[in-house]
This record gives sequence, structure tokens and C-alpha cells, in this order.
Amino acid sequence: MDKPNLLINEISPYLLQHAHNPVDWFPWGEEAFTKARSEDKPVFLSIGYSTCHWCHVMEKESFEDPEVAAALNAGFVCIKVDREERPDIDAVYMAVCHALNGSGGWPLTVFLTPGKTAFFAGTYFPKEPRYGQRGLLELLGMISRAWKEDKNGLLAAGKQIAALFSDEKAAGPHALSRAAAEEAENQLERRYDARWGGFDSAPKFPAAHNILFLLRCHLLGIGRKPLAMAEHALRAMYQGGIFDHIGGGFSRYSTDEKWLAPHFEKMLYDNALLAMAYTEAFQITANPLYRGIAEKIFAYARREMTSPEGGFYSAQDADSEGEEGKYYTVTPDEIRRVLGEKDGRAFCEGYDVTGPGNFEGKSIPNLIGRAAALPDDATEVMLEKLYAYRLARYPLHKDDKTLTAWTALMAAAYAKAYRVFGKETYLHAAENALSFIARHLTGEGGRLRVSFRNGRAKGDGLLDDYAFLAWACLELYESTFRLDCLERARDLMSRALEAFSSPSGGLYLSPRDGERLLFSPKEYYDGAMPSGNSVAAWCLARLAALTGEESWRTAAERQLAGFGEWFEDRPSAVTFALTALLQVVYPAQELVCVLADEKEKAPLALALGGFAHPQTAVLVKAAQDEEGIGRIAPFAAAYPVPRRGAVYYLCQNRRCDAPTGDFETVRRKLLGESGPAGS
Repeated sequence: MDKPNLLINEISPYLLQHAHNPVDWFPWGEEAFTKARSEDKPVFLSIGYSTCHWCHVMEKESFEDPEVAAALNAGFVCIKVDREERPDIDAVYMAVCHALNGSGGWPLTVFLTPGKTAFFAGTYFPKEPRYGQRGLLELLGMISRAWKEDKNGLLAAGKQIAALFSDEKAAGPHALSRAAAEEAENQLERRYDARWGGFDSAPKFPAAHNILFLLRCHLLGIGRKPLAMAEHALRAMYQGGIFDHIGGGFSRYSTDEKWLAPHFEKMLYDNALLAMAYTEAFQITANPLYRGIAEKIFAYARREMTSPEGGFYSAQDADSEGEEGKYYTVTPDEIRRVLGEKDGRAFCEGYDVTGPGNFEGKSIPNLIGRAAALPDDATEVMLEKLYAYRLARYPLHKDDKTLTAWTALMAAAYAKAYRVFGKETYLHAAENALSFIARHLTGEGGRLRVSFRNGRAKGDGLLDDYAFLAWACLELYESTFRLDCLERARDLMSRALEAFSSPSGGLYLSPRDGERLLFSPKEYYDGAMPSGNSVAAWCLARLAALTGEESWRTAAERQLAGFGEWFEDRPSAVTFALTALLQVVYPAQELVCVLADEKEKAPLALALGGFAHPQTAVLVKAAQDEEGIGRIAPFAAAYPVPRRGAVYYLCQNRRCDAPTGDFETVRRKLLGESGPAGS
């Protein structure tokens, strides 16, 4: 085997995939830029991730090709970046790509000066020109010549591009009101596909945060039919091929409007968010279908995405043996061979497995046009046999690095599901994941790291790491009422405000004392997953409600003010931030539960998890919490601990009901807020 390049020393599976390319790749770092300056060469920057189909294509066509490698090595200093490991670098140069081309995607291809200024950006390039698209070899020649003959022109172009991002506008005065949420619900209704479910046309993404927002709108009486849209979308996605009926879990997106043919890669964050959406849908409707789907997602996560130490892996590839979807598609002959003639025929009829197929001559099992129902016991046995059969196939590549933000998101989903479904294994999964982050992804002074693999942590923590971990801690608090979880969430958000705050409002993605990039990215848009700013807003609003501290409420309002233009112009693009806004602008309740015995916390959490009460902040104080609760929620220190049983204090609009020892009385009042499950 040829001598590897410098990527061989990295921990990212994506970078290691390129370690034996003939291209002299460097990881992002000062060594590469020093070389570019000393040799007076432009930088060729390629950004992708390990389960990206077109990243694989570009590698095989170009980066493994000796002719392309020779051109790259002769004229450029070449840098590879894993976008999941360095989302800050990706955010900067993706913004450049969008500014220059009106669109972006991965692989992201950027040409830089040795000073990190971009002067050209694009996405996938074939080796040779194809279908009117410039070939990479041609492009390399053009830029290499331009650097030698008109370097000043390229430097000037880079300065012009950098100037596009030099002015950071301060957030203007925007009143926080429910109007933005109402308009977002209207926009989602206009974008909704009433026939096939979901939003917009193909390609269709799950956008689970939109569904979570619609569920919240239903509970608060916003809009005409938010629950109908949410339920239709949840059923349609489950029926489609985007859901893996044999192995569980959802793929990243559907290439068609019916949710039939997915882009087969599975991302941890999609499955975490969808598990939350199905869990909340069950909590509101009591429909067992949603519980069953959520449990199938968690079963997939446990079986295929959980490390032995309790962290979560990042993603699974779409390709096996160089063919997209080969691992997941089946034929009638295969099904009959595994299940026998009778069961095989029944399965094929039930899951649309046909001779002609529905995807490139084979079939993606799906329930489109059939009842949205969980499989019966007999069908579950068939699915288990097919899953065992599929395990013998050539295995999918798995990106087995553990990311702090994504692992925290799945932990949050598990914690929420525990208090709704009461499964102890879900609580253990959440606790194990947070313990993993504490052991392997937390450095000196509590500073977080971005990723972990093979015993090594990498990258200084970004906003997403702090915000998503705080979210997980808050979910775990509501599922256990462990005071240390609330204290951890508070500390994380205090550090986030200190490290990432922008003078113009909102929070930067990178810490202010971190590496200087072309500009400091600040992300508001809720894309495939909620932005760090949106999650931070939610955490701040929740901390304000739980602690009663005015400083947290002020921080939440300031954070939400940074979304002002988004709330006015494009509210449906920031729906998770709107869930935080609703916490602040809609009437809220505080329930303080004072317990004689800490052992009563667990049954109380499960009792409260049995129904939806999103505008109620529940703070629990037991005798063992006397000292700690004064540090976190000083107002609660005054509540006396009873000698036995519990006392409940329910307050709304600065008015408190008489304390009661009867939980059922409290439950009835809380149900008046949201209605019982299934109503």
C-alpha cells in the first residue's frame, strides 16, 4: 500500500477514508497554511462527511485518480475537513458557496488564499466535463494558471467576498409576541403536502422540529389544524420507505414526494428528533402507533448506534459494495427463501415487494397505500428473520465517532421517552450517554470537546455542544428531578453565554477565544436539526421558568430578540426557536412539589409524563435538596418540607392556589391546560 498522507493521524472516519489517497492531504491547521504561504500556493479545501454519497463519488473519480492527484499536489496545498467535526469551518465556507452560487451542498469544494480567504466555491465536480458541468481537472488548471498570472485579481476577489460577511448587524428592536408563531403555523400549512404529508416537494426531509412545533401549536390553540398536519406527516413517513421497516430507524430524506425512495444514509440526529416527535405525539393523543414507532427508533439506536461505553455513533452510510441502497432493497425470491412460500407471499403483498420492484429493479419495503399500523406478532417474527438475513450482507460503513451535540440530542430523546413510556432502559441510555460525555468529551474546567473516537477527543466545544447538552440535562431533570441535572444545565448555559455571546445579539457558533476564521458564524436557521441558537433560546426559557430567576428570563428574551428579523420575515424557518418564544409569551404555570422522601421523585416524574403540559415548569424539592436548591432556585428554599407525603404548590400569573397534598387535584388542573391524552 502507498505511504499514507497526514490524515492517517486523525480520528475522523471521513478523514481516514482519504488517508491513502495519492493526494497529499493535510488536516485543517496552521501547518497547511504555513506551507501554502511559504510555497506561494492557493489552498484546495474539500469538506464532506463519511456517509455522504457524492463525497464517495468524488473521491473515487478524482481523489484516487493519479492524474487529478498530480495536479492537486503540484499546484495547491490540499486540506480535508470533516464537516461534522468542524461545523464552524463548514458554516463559514458553505455561506461563501451560497453567496456565490445561490446554493450549496456536499462535497463542498473551495479555493482559498494562504490567508484563508475564499475566492471560488462549488460542490461536486466530476473529473472530466459532464452534462455542461466543468470538470475538476479543467478547473484546477484554470485556477493554477490564474494564481500564477493574475494572483492579485484572485486576492482582490477574495477580499470582495470577505467583505460580504464583514458587517454584523445588531439585532433591532423587535417586540416578542405570539404573532410570529401564528404566522409560522400559517406558512407551514401553505407549504404542507396534503396528499403525501410533509412539507414542500421532493426531496423531502423529515423536519421533525416543524412537527414538534405543530404539536405545541395544537396544545396552545394556535392555527386551524396543526395536530392533523403533524399526525398525517408522522404516519406518512412511517408508511414510506424512508422508514426501515426491517431494521428500524429513518433515513435522512426521501428523493420523491411519497416518502418511498430514501437517500439511504441514516443520521443519529434525525432519529433522535423523530423519536421525540413520535413520543410527544403519543403523549398528546395516546395513539399506540406513535409509541410503537418511537420504540422501533430506540431499538435501532440501541442495536446499531450505541457504543459499548454508552455514547452514540454518528451515522450509517447509504452505500454498500459501491451501490446506494443495496443493503436495504430486496426481491420476492429473497423474501420467500428466508420466510418460506406462504409467509413470503404474505410479506411481499403487505410490504410492496414485487418482481419489477419499486427501486432500480428491486423493492424497498413500505406501507404506502396500506394501513398505517404496527406489525402484528406474526409479522414481527418475519421482520426479525429478515433482519437476521440482512445482517449477513456486506456491512454498511458506520461513522463511529461520537459527537457531543448529537449524542446529547439522542440522550434528550431517551430521557423524554422514559417519563412518557416508563421504560427503565430508556433512562439508563440517557444517563449512560451523559456519563460518556462527562468522561470522554469534557476537558479541564468543564470545557467540552466536539468528537471522540478510539480513545481520543478532538476539537474545542462549539455552541451546539453546550446547548444540546444543556437540553439533555433539562430533559433528564424533568424525568428524574435530580437537582444535579438542573445545576449542570445551568452551568452549561452560563458558560455558553460567556463564551459565545455576540455584541449584536445571539450566540456565535465558535467561542470568541477560538480560532479566527474568515468570519464568526452565527446560525439561526433550523435546517436538518435545530440551530444552536434555537436550542439555546429554549434552554434559557426553560431555566427561567424552572428557577424563577429574572437573570435567566432576561437572557432568554435577549436571545430571542436576536431572531427578530427571522420571526418577522421567515418564522417557519426557525420553528424550534418559536417553541422557546411560546414558553415566554404564552401564559405559564409553576408547580413546586415538596416531598418528604426523595424516593417519591421517580413515580412523580412518571405521573407527570403521562400527559402533555408544556407551559408548566415543575420544580421538585425533597428533604435532601434543602442545601442545593437554594443555589439554583432561591425562591424554593422557603417551601417547608413536610414530615411525610407531599405538598403541591401550583401558581399562574403571579397567583397561587392553596397548597394541596392531593396529586389528583393538581393533575386535573394541569389537564385543564392541555387536555387529556387522546382528547
